[in-house]
Amino acid sequence: MIGLAVLVVLLTMAIIHFLPKVTRAVPSSLVAIIMATLLTLGLATAGIDAGIRTVGDIAGISGLPSLPDFGPLFADGETTWETLTIIFPYAFAFAAIGLVESLLTLGVIDEMTDTRGQGNRECIAQGVANCAAGAAGTMGGCAMIGQSMININSGGVGRLSGMVAAGSLALFILFGSSLIEVIPVAALVGVMFIVVLATFEWSSFRIIRQVPKKDAFVLVVVSAVTVVTDNLALAVAIGVIMSALIFAWCSAVRVTADEALLRDGTKLYLINGPLFFGSAKVFADLFDPKKDPDEVVVDFANSRVTDHSAVEAIDSLADRYLKAGKSLHIRHLSRDCRKLLHKAGDLVEVNIHEDPDYKVADDKLA
Repeated sequence: MIGLAVLVVLLTMAIIHFLPKVTRAVPSSLVAIIMATLLTLGLATAGIDAGIRTVGDIAGISGLPSLPDFGPLFADGETTWETLTIIFPYAFAFAAIGLVESLLTLGVIDEMTDTRGQGNRECIAQGVANCAAGAAGTMGGCAMIGQSMININSGGVGRLSGMVAAGSLALFILFGSSLIEVIPVAALVGVMFIVVLATFEWSSFRIIRQVPKKDAFVLVVVSAVTVVTDNLALAVAIGVIMSALIFAWCSAVRVTADEALLRDGTKLYLINGPLFFGSAKVFADLFDPKKDPDEVVVDFANSRVTDHSAVEAIDSLADRYLKAGKSLHIRHLSRDCRKLLHKAGDLVEVNIHEDPDYKVADDKLA
């Protein structure tokens, strides 16, 4: 009876949506679930087979889980590297998904409640709890956007709301499992539909044409990967990699040089933009040692040298001017980078008092 199941879903959604406009004395989600449950029980009492599955039809939830037997796991020959290589990818994926969803949920709740959560504490607490859950033979978990939204919409904005929710769930499992098992799944579907409608960024459709195309492309790709693979961790990783590559590409083309010819015949290059592995080739193309005068000054006052590839680019540039028989002076370079410009030798001219210090690790630059 698909029609009756859809009716229960719509009834649940309607109660959750309209009841808060009448009263907030009771949580609208709880009232909706109770009403949907009474409706299905009434149909069953009247002899009408609605065909609506309940939570009890899916799995029994009574009682606490029994502790697993860890003896065979640590027996000789049982725990092998091959076994661990099978477990690690799934463990990493679950941990990444849990952390990402928890931090995203934390961000949404912070925005809704105008507060500031502590992501580090959330992640550490989740890790400890999941280790304890695994040792107890139960499923791991994370901050759920659905339950969090229900709490917020019901007026529970403090820490006590989460504690009450967890305690109530434990009490229901221990003593009220028979009540939970009669809840129709369609009612829970209706609750989740409301949560989805409330949390979905509908403004994305409005601004998709206004944001830069590269950002819109990343948004579409991450959404598609999430839907197709059902792996949030993979989608986030792909999105981060794409964003990093796009940022590197855009930053690379921003490296420019303002040229000026000084009164003494020296040519000045004032570098603008960050110098790193992505912009090293663009930086090298800015200079022409054959056409430049005998004295050349490269000023990094408006630039920042960020990695070893950038230092190598400066080193190569000094070598090019040396081979051309011309003098190259480099100013306003960081102390970390000056240590590596051994090929420039005495040609390196720096101002110790004005040079920035980027705190680049020497072992990475040596």
